[in-house]
Amino acid sequence: MLAYIIRRLLLIIPTLFGIMVLNFVIVQFAPGGPVEQLVAELTGTAVDATARIGGAEGEAGLPTGGGFGGDGAYRGAEGLDPEFVKELERLYGFDKPPLERFVTMIANYLVFDFGDSFYRDRSVIDLVIEKLPVSISLGLWSTLLIYMISIPLGIAKAVNDGERFDIWSSAVVIVGHAIPGFLFAILLVVVFAGGSYLDWFPLRGLVSENWAQMSWPDRIVDYFWHMALPTLALTIGGFAALTMLTKNSFLEEIHKQYVVTARAKGLGQTRVLYRHVFRNGMLIVIAGFPDALIDILFAGALLTEVIFSLDGLGLLGFESVVNRDYPVVFGTLFFFTLIGLVVNILRDVTYVLVDPRIDFEGRGN
Repeated sequence: MLAYIIRRLLLIIPTLFGIMVLNFVIVQFAPGGPVEQLVAELTGTAVDATARIGGAEGEAGLPTGGGFGGDGAYRGAEGLDPEFVKELERLYGFDKPPLERFVTMIANYLVFDFGDSFYRDRSVIDLVIEKLPVSISLGLWSTLLIYMISIPLGIAKAVNDGERFDIWSSAVVIVGHAIPGFLFAILLVVVFAGGSYLDWFPLRGLVSENWAQMSWPDRIVDYFWHMALPTLALTIGGFAALTMLTKNSFLEEIHKQYVVTARAKGLGQTRVLYRHVFRNGMLIVIAGFPDALIDILFAGALLTEVIFSLDGLGLLGFESVVNRDYPVVFGTLFFFTLIGLVVNILRDVTYVLVDPRIDFEGRGN
């Protein structure tokens, strides 16, 4: 297993490189680069929809970082001095050909230099480190809560298939699956966060402003107080699919011959279920763990971060795409991809822990 893990870790390098190449090429054809946006602002032709969401923290005027992409077509620049436009290109790093910019970016990445944001007076690594705890908190607690609810519920539905409990719980699951998580988030804000009814939970930030002055027990309570509604919103929107996956997986195993044989030998329902069925039924559930975690971290959590004013990594990546902040775009993409690849390796390790009969090395993977 150790050799397999080492091989998978080494494969991360070419995978990351290939993804960065693909996205760099795509960016070259994306209209409205940072220079074009700045020129549009200077000439009064900027569109409000492209304005930076929420404002850039620590606006620093003209940037000093190197450029990564852009289309090089600056509409509306006719009214500006061509030398001034060329100076802007140089400041953003667009005075160099794309290949040279890409090679420079990869060389900097090798020494963990991700550059500086175009619109924030901060380095990319500092921004990622600042936003990462929010996204990890949302993703980790929501995923754990989803699994803690879905697995027991799915097993219970499989055991009681077709009975009253299965029917009524299926109705709840269908409602949870049909309504998007962000609508639950809005409902929670309206009801419990000072919207129209109760004001029990805070609506902004991961912790309170005076968190540093609190005692450790109060800090823990304050942290979970802020995380309660966002986590609940993501859990409600995500437990339905995993519940049905768990039910179908266990239902398939329950009707297999080895279960019938175990019951014929006089083994009790609990022993058959958790000693024989559980190990096989959990494999497909574990297989979905990386996708569930990544979806919550970088897809489902985005709207939740906006609704609850949580400044996380997903929101940072989205804002950087809208603003054409290419250092942040590629920096967050790098971390998104790296986390996804590492989580997939952890999935394979968990496979072996659940069922030691699985041998990835013997399959030549």
